[in-house]
Amino acid sequence: MELKVKRIHPEAKLPCYGHKGDAGLDLFSGVDCLLGVGEVKAVPTGIKIAIPQGHVGLIWDKSGISLKGVHKLAGVVDAGYRGEVQVVMVNLGRQAYAVKKGMKIAQMLIQPIMEVRVVESDELDDTSRGEGGFGSTGLY
Repeated sequence: MELKVKRIHPEAKLPCYGHKGDAGLDLFSGVDCLLGVGEVKAVPTGIKIAIPQGHVGLIWDKSGISLKGVHKLAGVVDAGYRGEVQVVMVNLGRQAYAVKKGMKIAQMLIQPIMEVRVVESDELDDTSRGEGGFGSTGLY
């Protein structure tokens, strides 16, 4: 499968795999910026991507950045979207975090999707879990 990518800034880096067999394509910052403690910011990548029909681009954290308390928030790039890919980031750490142009800020997985038909129903089937949620399976 091909993934068409258009640079909208000449120095923007194209997404790439860090290692053969990796699931996620690294996404790179297109700008220098500072994420203050508790700050949420959309960080531009300087690229546009044509996700193939029937697929979605899911944006996930980079573990090295996550260890510093910086995470991505939003993360769905639909096949019909043709605008600049931006990564919404939040700094949950205890100090400001410097994002540098060209650094890895997230990763994108390209995955097939299944379109469903939503049907309203008065009843749902029973399961062994039932309505148990939020810790219902215990800690150990």
